[in-house]
Amino acid sequence: MNYKTRMLALLALFLLTISVSRASQTEEKDYVGYLFTYFTGNHISEEAVCFAVSMDGYSFYALNGNKPVLDSKVISSTGGVRDPHILRCEDGKTFYMVVTDMVSDNGWDSNRALVMLKSTDLVNWSHSIINMQKRYKGQEKLKRVWAPQTIFDKEAGKYMLYWSMQYEGGPDVIYYAYANEDFTDLTGEPKPLFIPADKKSCIDGDIVYKDGVYHLFYKTEGHGNGIKVATTRSLTSGEWKESPDYKQQTKEAVEGAGTFKLIGQDKYILMYDVYMKGAYQFTETTDLEHFKVIDHAVKMDFHPRHGTVIPITRAELKRITDKWGKPEELGELPQNPVLPGFHADPEILYSKKTDKYYIYSTTDGQPGWGGWYFTAFSSPDLKDWTYEGVILDLRSPQVPWANGNAWAPAIEEKLIDGKYKYFFYYSGNPNDNSRKQIGVAIADSPTGPFKDMGQPIITDSPAGHGQQIDVDVFTDPMTGTPYIYWGNGYMAGAELNSDMVSVKKETIKVLTPKGGTLKDYAYREAPYVFYRKGTYYFLWSVDDTGSPNYHVAYGTSDSPLGPIKVAKDPIVTIQDPAKEIYGPAHNSVVRKPGTDEWYIVYHRINKNYLDKDKGPGVHREVCIDRLEFNEDGTIRRVTLTK
Repeated sequence: MNYKTRMLALLALFLLTISVSRASQTEEKDYVGYLFTYFTGNHISEEAVCFAVSMDGYSFYALNGNKPVLDSKVISSTGGVRDPHILRCEDGKTFYMVVTDMVSDNGWDSNRALVMLKSTDLVNWSHSIINMQKRYKGQEKLKRVWAPQTIFDKEAGKYMLYWSMQYEGGPDVIYYAYANEDFTDLTGEPKPLFIPADKKSCIDGDIVYKDGVYHLFYKTEGHGNGIKVATTRSLTSGEWKESPDYKQQTKEAVEGAGTFKLIGQDKYILMYDVYMKGAYQFTETTDLEHFKVIDHAVKMDFHPRHGTVIPITRAELKRITDKWGKPEELGELPQNPVLPGFHADPEILYSKKTDKYYIYSTTDGQPGWGGWYFTAFSSPDLKDWTYEGVILDLRSPQVPWANGNAWAPAIEEKLIDGKYKYFFYYSGNPNDNSRKQIGVAIADSPTGPFKDMGQPIITDSPAGHGQQIDVDVFTDPMTGTPYIYWGNGYMAGAELNSDMVSVKKETIKVLTPKGGTLKDYAYREAPYVFYRKGTYYFLWSVDDTGSPNYHVAYGTSDSPLGPIKVAKDPIVTIQDPAKEIYGPAHNSVVRKPGTDEWYIVYHRINKNYLDKDKGPGVHREVCIDRLEFNEDGTIRRVTLTK
């Protein structure tokens, strides 16, 4: 391998790594609920990790009948754990939890250890016990190790554990050390993280990062028993600005501050344990400085002690409720969106080879629709989707003719000489930066590896205008003939040759439905064709992809190449502001094998990105809903679900 080839290979690997990393991250819009980790009391049977869930951040319901989800005798050295703190890692899919290794019946100065736990599914946890007296020298006078938490130190690029320790004759001080790479141990000696100016005790640290500032909520142990805040821009600088006032909104003694952001809102909840009263108080803030009590809005069917809350996705919520039971009060779990992150222009495939469904899409969230790679997700049931990785990267040698703008794919499964082949069609930006063109890559599996043909197969518009994008491929079940469709500003169709990678040019036709307005069926882009009970259905998208009015219309034909008769009631999907659903279009369709049960897969604009300043149309998410027909074969307008 020569130097140039080696450098290109390394560049491809680097870009693919970036792609995989970005694709696996979890966006705030993917969160549908909250997980509350807590313990319940001061008896060894109550000193254990419990879980509760909420859909709104105010009403929480215990899982597993308010019984522990982890066995303290297994994960601790004392047989009890307290003060659970849970953190979602920067990769979006790994979770760290740390707890105090302690049984209070042994005395408040009895413990010397904390426990580090790690999980990728919130159900199965590995653990490591860190006994400070055994782990470090010179710890003979150590009396207690309390309330650990974890945060990602952006400046250091590492995960920091911080907790309070007290030595004989001294105050409680919040210390820190960094975790090793696999989160099984600490690296380096513990160092003081925060010491109040008055040099008095502080415990139960809880750090929140907001707008470049770290906010440390802590309890002034033994001299006020309240919660104060100190702020800094650098965690290990030792430079903290202390707020003089107490932040709890009660005169009772409190501890165990826990702070979390409400999903999709600029609001934070500060909650704390009113431990002398056996109560928990919730307060609300937008600036982390001023707080108002919202206990009237809060509901819990359990009595927590010192816990923390994180937002979770639908898949995570389903996983833990499948394991420990779904509280009846929680109601039905939300269905949409079905994929994490931002995706658009979804293409769905049912594979006869694997008996699974696959979704391929434009990777969204980039300025100017600038996504450069395609990913695949698989599902056995159209409900739970598994990330299968990046399958095609237009900024790598994998696609030599293009340099980006990986848009609107289509895929076709073919049985050729007894073996399944997969033909993946897409549009990309050519290296000369001329107008978009359509290429094709081939694989032996729905998830690749895919090998590109090396050049585009469609480069020009038969209509004399518009872009060569939004490809769709359809095999006529009546004749076995494959067809290809494409076009922005026009709809074109043609037969494919039996090789599936070349077009019968003499069959190219412009099929653009005539007439209509932006209120009903005026054609813009994204043709999609399927066959049902003797009828060929043509679906397309109306208006601009950045418009809330972006929607799907349809017509029918007796032939795969038209002419198309626009339906009397042509709208298939359209926005529903009451449900905060906007721009539901650019679709594909799938039928469950052996049934007449059909589903439409489409994208919509995330409700938080409608503002023009936020780039409408580049933050889209993939959804699935039922596609139903009337007795005469006409399509019913789809009931869109959240």
